[in-house]
Amino acid sequence: MNKDTTSAHIIETGESAFAVRIEVSGHHLTGDEPVAQGGSNLGPAPYDLLLAALGECTAMTVRWYARQQNWPLERVEVILTHAKGGLEGTSAKADHFAKTIRISGKDLSEEQRQKLIAVAARCPVQRTLEGTPVITTHAAS
Repeated sequence: MNKDTTSAHIIETGESAFAVRIEVSGHHLTGDEPVAQGGSNLGPAPYDLLLAALGECTAMTVRWYARQQNWPLERVEVILTHAKGGLEGTSAKADHFAKTIRISGKDLSEEQRQKLIAVAARCPVQRTLEGTPVITTHAAS
């Protein structure tokens, strides 16, 4: 593995039908499905974590850019939704993500605000989701 590789370890806990312990980058989380999906709602479901990752990355990217430009950004807030829905004119299902970005900074110009919104659409997690990631699956030996 190279220095840009992140790894995670996920193992079932037995606390519910779907509960897992997630270990990633020295952090420990619990994941589960909601009660309506057969879990016990002991932690976020997989799509909850995906949505949170997109929001976290968006906020951090906006903050990073504002710092690089030395702009007076006071706060960034990201509100997201995810839904599965049909594509118009087809029976195919698509994932629909919506991001609403709230930029706070009384000394930011309108041009700076617009640039920060544009930057929010280019965070690395969003680029991954919009791209064509390669995922390989192997059996453990």
